[in-house]
Amino acid sequence: MALPVEEWRLCAARCWAALEPALRDRLAAASLHDTVRLGCGLLRPEAEAAVLRRLCRQARADKDPAAASFYREEGNRLFGRRHYAAAAKLYSQAASHELPGSPEVSVCFANRSAALFHLGHFEVCLEDIARAESHGYPDRLLPKVLLRKAECLLCLGRLQDAADALSVVENKIAMDGIMTSPTHQALLKKLNQLKIKILEKESCPEPAREARGDIQRKSEIWEENDSISGASSSLRLNFDLERGRHLVASQDILPGQSLLKEEAFVSVLCPGESHLLQDSSEMVWDTRVTNADLYCHRCLRQLLASVPCRGCSYTKYCSQSCADVAWEQYHRTECSLGALLLTLGVFCHVALRTVLLAGFAEVSRLVDWSHNGDKDLHNPEARCKHLSEAPDTRHGTRGIPGCNDNGQYQSSYQAVFNLLPHAEKHSPEHKFLCMLSVVAVCKQLQEAGLEAAVLNQESCEKWSKPKTCEKTSDELSPELKTVAEAMLRHVLQLQCNAQAVTVMQESGSGDGAVVNKKPVRLATAFFPVLSLLNHSCCPNISVSFSGTAATVRASQPIPSGQEIFHCYGPHRCRMRVAERQQLLRQYFFECRCQACLDELESDVKSVVSVRNSFCCPSCRAQMQGEDMLCCSNEACAISVSRENLSRRLQDLQQQIKKALELLRDRKADQAIKMLLKCQMDAGNFLSPEHLLMGEMEDHLARVYATLGKWQEAARHLERSIKIVEMHHGPSSVEIGHELFKLAQILFNGFAVSEALSTIQRAEEILSVHCGPHSTQIEELQEMKTCLLELPRSILQRT
Repeated sequence: MALPVEEWRLCAARCWAALEPALRDRLAAASLHDTVRLGCGLLRPEAEAAVLRRLCRQARADKDPAAASFYREEGNRLFGRRHYAAAAKLYSQAASHELPGSPEVSVCFANRSAALFHLGHFEVCLEDIARAESHGYPDRLLPKVLLRKAECLLCLGRLQDAADALSVVENKIAMDGIMTSPTHQALLKKLNQLKIKILEKESCPEPAREARGDIQRKSEIWEENDSISGASSSLRLNFDLERGRHLVASQDILPGQSLLKEEAFVSVLCPGESHLLQDSSEMVWDTRVTNADLYCHRCLRQLLASVPCRGCSYTKYCSQSCADVAWEQYHRTECSLGALLLTLGVFCHVALRTVLLAGFAEVSRLVDWSHNGDKDLHNPEARCKHLSEAPDTRHGTRGIPGCNDNGQYQSSYQAVFNLLPHAEKHSPEHKFLCMLSVVAVCKQLQEAGLEAAVLNQESCEKWSKPKTCEKTSDELSPELKTVAEAMLRHVLQLQCNAQAVTVMQESGSGDGAVVNKKPVRLATAFFPVLSLLNHSCCPNISVSFSGTAATVRASQPIPSGQEIFHCYGPHRCRMRVAERQQLLRQYFFECRCQACLDELESDVKSVVSVRNSFCCPSCRAQMQGEDMLCCSNEACAISVSRENLSRRLQDLQQQIKKALELLRDRKADQAIKMLLKCQMDAGNFLSPEHLLMGEMEDHLARVYATLGKWQEAARHLERSIKIVEMHHGPSSVEIGHELFKLAQILFNGFAVSEALSTIQRAEEILSVHCGPHSTQIEELQEMKTCLLELPRSILQRT
């Protein structure tokens, strides 16, 4: 959630309404500096602060041994039922709740290693076994875990390491002395079996696999821009009053060409949608899994076996290295504020982490700089206007806000600081909510004794000296007021400059032969260079993510001199112009892109309006009108209210939802019957090109694929692709994802020639949008290699 929870927003609204009109007027017109000074005393301990304390108790982020015990027992229950993936996630939850140094955490790691072994994740299993040992796993249970270690090493082909591990186990069992117990006998039997397997593998070594020449990665041609960090030399930074700072092509650009590679200055993981673990009972503690459990909170890598934070139960990492770096850079300050930050929303969290990463010295320097001298020149909006009125062509980009003294625009805190906060365009109520939230964070830092950590302890002596100015218990120190002002600036900037980091995430159970993925918002980040791109409802670039890094590629030919356009969400293929314009108001501009102008200045209806329209129940011609729809066929006199047809559409969507629930419950035959009935009903009032018609074909393809009926699955997916292509175009990323699914179906159905041609087309499209090294491209290349290795006689028959 970007903004605070609803109850805190309502509390802030009541506080605003209760203020004296004169104070409201002063706050509405105040600078960021004065807003913080005026607002510090408005967070009353007995009112707003009390509400926050209550809300924080609902957002559990502390460690709780009782919760750890519950999650471990739930994991054991699911492990016993062979739901290994779900069990592993619950063991991770248990480990995150165990207190630091607790011996029980070693049991969590050992149990999780067993689940990972059954899932075939041998390397990660070994890491968990090492964690269990280092955290004091009980000596009496160690032989069983060490046997698992030996078996992992054996599966990985590390025969000598496996033999060494077995020797350790043998000595361990011998030292125990009691060799007749059933437990020891079972261990000895397993040990002897593994010894035999090692001897067999040593006598019959597996042949070394040849390197796949066609899967080798090719390096992309790249020439770094001298003025814009991470950007290609094919771009240049421009400025004018209408468009502000923006990037344009300095030479002709080809589709698929990389234009920008930028690491996020800061990113914060969004909790995301809940994913209910199969067969998990809802009790005192929540057994649902969110993105906070699935991805590293620092580098955003997907987690198989998370490393818990030493202080809180919420934050998890992919490795101890990531955990240590995060702790040093920012998490030692954030850790005790976990519940508060979850309550106040991702924007507030991003703002705090931005300040912590920048360091107080740099934050203070830029905040002071924004106060001093000519106010217009230190206000980004006013400075941009000043620059447009008196351009200094001798210095090129040097005068553009965010550029350093050498005229370079770098992905730095200075660039973040100079992103436009649009302070005067936000509503006074919203600015007040943001101010109250950042003041709450800073007061919590002060009360928790974390001020020295925020001020970066290299200057600890300086800040430990007695302050010359006195402050009351309700007042922030001057340094924390500076932090609050910077945080307020960043929260306001995020409304227009936040970049969603997305990932292709599996939807459904994930246990089918065909992987169905959809883009999901994973994190919110500041990318200072990416933020230079203006919006268009018909963009000419695609953005892909790998962890916290963004890569921008041209999605179509871009001639020299043309502006580089990003899409902020509203796209001409997904929304009508009125919907797009409404959504884009949050960014404080009116979109005048070519797609909007074409729809606004002509009678031509948008692609969405035409293809997502209702059709006549009688003759199937398109229905026209606003509230009352009439058939466009003059020979047909049918008319029906839009409300009636909209209600039918909602009922249809509910039926489709029930069909998908049947599929999740493994009732595929019933799901097919319901989806076919939905198709018949939809044909009576929806246009054949309606996106929902394509979605139903896609769902049918998925059901048939679960049954192994590959030909039927391919037939339905091909129909879906035709509709997607009508809406998004033949070279869109949406088509690329659909072709990827079709390639999987044709591959599994052994339709070799069709699969190879589909793979080629999918590769061509996805390499443009996602790059030649994306996961999907690699999977397509693996399928192609497998098919091409088939005997020639089979290839000739297909």
